[in-house]
Amino acid sequence: MPEITEGGLLGGKIRYRQFAAGHRSGFEPVLLAASVAARPRERVLEAGCGAGAALLCLGHRIPELSGLGLEIDPELTALANENFKINQLTGISSICRDVEAPGLSEVFDHIMANPPWHDANSSQSPDPLRALAHHAGPPVLANWVKSLTKHLKHRGSLTLILPAAAFSEAAGYLAGCGYGSLTLFPLWPRVDKPAKLIIISAWLGVRRPNRILPGLVLHDEAGITPAAQKILRDGGSIDIGG
Repeated sequence: MPEITEGGLLGGKIRYRQFAAGHRSGFEPVLLAASVAARPRERVLEAGCGAGAALLCLGHRIPELSGLGLEIDPELTALANENFKINQLTGISSICRDVEAPGLSEVFDHIMANPPWHDANSSQSPDPLRALAHHAGPPVLANWVKSLTKHLKHRGSLTLILPAAAFSEAAGYLAGCGYGSLTLFPLWPRVDKPAKLIIISAWLGVRRPNRILPGLVLHDEAGITPAAQKILRDGGSIDIGG
């Protein structure tokens, strides 16, 4: 197995081990987990869970959470399961499986994902794990939404974190698969900068108006903003609603 580094999430509240090389977790999984409107004893699926950062954060926030991660890389799958074990999250596990593969019979109350996103203007990383996490062909987002919808309960939520440029494409795929109550939550790098990332949530079979929320400013002149620290360090939630 590749070299592993030891660290933490949520200000050290969670022990987190990840590979020294390849894709490494940033803010995205923590913010994604903070946006999922799960309740105790509900079941959550994460597509492309990597070493388990998002499920770890969600399991820390929601007591008695039942969770399953799908991860295509077997070594990352094993590492995620180690992370769940050392943090005593016995109701959460990961399996080695392609998101688009048929045959998963379970349905879930909520699904979350940070899908690979193809940007024709960006160069691909020479590291194969990093490239797999960040780049895919143009149909990948449509295929993920379609595949994941099969495993979501009626009136359940699908939450995605994506580049801002993917918003219109994602909204179209979600509407085409029967989602409503779409909510856009921008992640502003600074108050005077355009959002590079967005969180979009949608509810299957729900017909409420779509919304754009004020979003979250991540940095100011002093570093990470107090509002972002409440989520990234203290484990707070993002109220996207439904």
